[in-house]
Amino acid sequence: MTVFGETTIKDLEKAGAFESLKVIPENDQEGYEEKKEPFVLKYLNVITAALFVIFGYVSQSVYGEGHVFSVLLFMASIVIGGFSLFKVGFKNLLRLQFDMKTLMTVAVIGAAIIGEWTEGAIVVILFAISEALERFSMDKARQSIRSLMDIAPKEALIRRDGQEMMIKVDEIEVGDIMIVKPGQKIAMDGVVRIGHSAVNQAAITGESVPVEKSVNDDIFAGTLNEEGLLEVEVTKRVNDTTIAKIIHLVEEAQGERAPSQAFVDKFAKYYTPAIMVVAALVAIVPPLLFQASWELWVYQGLAVLVVGCPCALVISTPVAIVTAIGNAARNGILVKGGVYLEEAGALKAIAFDKTGTLTKGKPVVTDFIRYQDQTGEEELLSIIAALEYRSQHPLASAIMTKAEQEKIPYMDIAVEKFSSITGKGIKGIVDKTEFYIGSPSLFNELMNGDLPSKVEEDVRTLQEQGKTAMIVGRSSEVLSIIAVADEVRETSQKVIKKLHDLGIKKTIMLTGDNERTANAIGEHVGVTDVQAELMPEDKLEYIKRLRSEYGNVAMVGDGVNDAPALAASTVGIAMGGAGTDTALETADVALMGDDLTKLPYTVKLSRKALNIIKQNITFSLGIKLVALLLVIPGWLTLWIAILADMGATLLVTLNGLRLLRVKDK
Repeated sequence: MTVFGETTIKDLEKAGAFESLKVIPENDQEGYEEKKEPFVLKYLNVITAALFVIFGYVSQSVYGEGHVFSVLLFMASIVIGGFSLFKVGFKNLLRLQFDMKTLMTVAVIGAAIIGEWTEGAIVVILFAISEALERFSMDKARQSIRSLMDIAPKEALIRRDGQEMMIKVDEIEVGDIMIVKPGQKIAMDGVVRIGHSAVNQAAITGESVPVEKSVNDDIFAGTLNEEGLLEVEVTKRVNDTTIAKIIHLVEEAQGERAPSQAFVDKFAKYYTPAIMVVAALVAIVPPLLFQASWELWVYQGLAVLVVGCPCALVISTPVAIVTAIGNAARNGILVKGGVYLEEAGALKAIAFDKTGTLTKGKPVVTDFIRYQDQTGEEELLSIIAALEYRSQHPLASAIMTKAEQEKIPYMDIAVEKFSSITGKGIKGIVDKTEFYIGSPSLFNELMNGDLPSKVEEDVRTLQEQGKTAMIVGRSSEVLSIIAVADEVRETSQKVIKKLHDLGIKKTIMLTGDNERTANAIGEHVGVTDVQAELMPEDKLEYIKRLRSEYGNVAMVGDGVNDAPALAASTVGIAMGGAGTDTALETADVALMGDDLTKLPYTVKLSRKALNIIKQNITFSLGIKLVALLLVIPGWLTLWIAILADMGATLLVTLNGLRLLRVKDK
């Protein structure tokens, strides 16, 4: 909440008392611990209303339908379960705003007037359950912002006036020197003044391979220092760091996105006033113009309201939605609400984050090129793994994994005089021979710029394919090149093709990686468009641009850096297994098994659900139309009205259950 002008927390809470708002200053969230309300207390009104309905049915079977005790139980259920509904419904009626809540309010009052308490209570309880689900998803959205706030540490080791001390991030000033040890998370944005390390920036930029950092390089809060000790000069206050910006972007994107309107709500805007006008005309016109009986035609008018009561309409959507969401859950897809299921069926464009979504998010060895045969492949790989085992380099794990997969022993190999060559590589002596592993620039120096042209060509080719190439050799000769890259998921290409076959016009890959790597991967997986070197705010802007162009846009991602874009898209889809909590909570749909192949199935299921909702609405309206035509000869009785409504309700329920048969092939 942004407050303009002077006020107190007490006044703000007083102003928000109708929603029981709790306000905490943004820079004072340390001491605030949210009280967890027990489930029963949180949804007490829904549970109580449901119990009253059950007691009402029991009473009905014991004392009969019109018994005063049964009526009182149903009345209590309507008042308790529908209190918030009626509050909005009456307000809307006074303002002549017609939506589902207005129609529900009028229909329930109509049902009460003509003694149809059972029907009124059932409609109210269904509505209360859907409201509770909506509130639950809003709570989840708030949690996503809270979990973002926990990414960067709350304090840091600072050197001031020759003394080192732990200081809270709020008290750190621009210009302070922050000391970050290996394995620690970085608390503030800054510039490296002393030291060299590899920093895992995946949380902020989405780059899968840790980035080498040395003097004068920028560092972001919330990233992980993996190797060496760094002394960093703080360049931003805690509220201006990149992670703080991401939090604000998520908050703004969640607030800016107009709540998607469910299909039934859009429909109710026109249906509600129409049915109310028809009911009023049926009650008034015959007595006024044709001297007919007021009693008969007011009864007919109320019967029209019962026929018009959206029971089948109200049920048609939740039954289809709940069935589809249940089916999706069984197939490892978590959909956070009916609206998102409907929106997923209308998608025109889908944007993908690269790292951890189209790719696996973990570096692996992709190429091992040897240039001479004196040292066998297995022997050479065991030497490389033995050296990397002693290194703290982030890519070392990929080489060790390769050796383990091929069952090549390396831990027992004796390495003498092992040392790290800052920013360039490592060296060590094995069997009285000195070996170097490092970047092409290291070997250029060792060989006085006389790197063999074949090696240079291979390095260039590997780099063009988006791979990190490391040279292995002695001071005067190159023995091999080992290339490491973030591996593309085997399924990515197939998924993109399936989406294109389903009629998704545009698939875009968004990444913080360099353009060369991005284009190589984009071309391989078959997306229609590639956007590289993006920061979180750039991804957000791009999603907004896509929305203005295509209307319905999904974003698929797995990291903190994707959270703003996930929040701003029409449907945010998070990768579940590898996805961070923030991505999962900001997203509207989560692919729980970290399985991208579930995406085309989600789109297919959503479209099927949307079709069934439309069929249900058409069908329930058709039955109502037939019943309304019985008004003309005056044949519409209340039991026909109820039968028409209950019959429609039953049929739309059975139709909705067909969604259980949609399989993930």
